[in-house]
Amino acid sequence: MSSPPPANPLPEPAPRVDAPRVDAPIGARVRLQGAVAYLKTADPMPMLRPPDLVDPEELGLVVERRAKDQLAVRFRRGTFLLSSAQLQTVLTPGEEATEPER
Repeated sequence: MSSPPPANPLPEPAPRVDAPRVDAPIGARVRLQGAVAYLKTADPMPMLRPPDLVDPEELGLVVERRAKDQLAVRFRRGTFLLSSAQLQTVLTPGEEATEPER
């Protein structure tokens, strides 16, 4: 008689939901899609900052691409690291939407 295997004490991880990501080039204008819990500065020694430093309708400028779909975005009150899934690109007046070449 063999005993049953021990139960796994760790819970199963939640399935990952892939959010649509923004493929914003450097220089693109972007806006936050929704509220964020905190902002992480894009400094060499990053710090967490309160989310009210960026207004919901404020436009930012993509200044750098980082690993794992992170973008450094310059807003009025600083440059912050944000996931591309947290952003949406914005067309400013005079810009036209272009079809990507295939």
